[in-house]
Amino acid sequence: MSATTPPVSPSPKPAKKSWLTRMRQRNVLPGFGLSMGITVFSLSLLVVLPFAMMAYTTTQMGWSGFWETISQPQVIAAIKLSLWVSFLAMLTNMVFGTLVAWVLVRYEFWGKSLINALVDLPFALPTAVTGISLATLYAPNGLIGQWFAKFDIQVAFTPIGIWLALVVVSFPFIVRAVQPVLAELSVEFEEASAVLGANRLTTFGKVILPELLPALFMGAGMMFARATGEYGSVIFIAGNIPMES
Repeated sequence: MSATTPPVSPSPKPAKKSWLTRMRQRNVLPGFGLSMGITVFSLSLLVVLPFAMMAYTTTQMGWSGFWETISQPQVIAAIKLSLWVSFLAMLTNMVFGTLVAWVLVRYEFWGKSLINALVDLPFALPTAVTGISLATLYAPNGLIGQWFAKFDIQVAFTPIGIWLALVVVSFPFIVRAVQPVLAELSVEFEEASAVLGANRLTTFGKVILPELLPALFMGAGMMFARATGEYGSVIFIAGNIPMES
């Protein structure tokens, strides 16, 4: 008689673990529960709660009251002014911020560390101080504004002054976003492009710029968000002229 192989019983399936248990097992460092609790509490207190209160206050107005408020001519003019001036400041900083980042990464010169530190100065100064300084300098009787006044150009208390303030306060966003990418981009790629016969413009457009675009767009997005919500520096140099600045 031939021996028959006894049937093998299937191994029991492991019990499903909760997502919290899986997160604890994957985490090498201890204290997941405490750190997650602190994180959620901090975000709730600093981010979620203020926005929730803002949304709740808006709902108290009702839809008709909300629409009546945002459809006023002064509100519409202020929103349009904020958006197009912020967009113009973003384009300006995308050009000059990339240029400054290029100089700081590609060249060695005396005073480089000082210039690199000055890039972050708008972050260190209170925005009100920046606005007062710009208004003092570019007023019609100011140190710089008086020279523009000779050509009948007024900078302070006009959209030009708002654009200038937004360029100054948001300038570091582009530089600090592009600078590390340029530092990681080897010069050998540019040299190889030159050896293959490409001119400098072609090298920049087809070798360097594609590598910079993600960082450039990220910095531009942060800069535009900062510019549209900027108040401290703008209120002093804008002059708060209805329907104009």
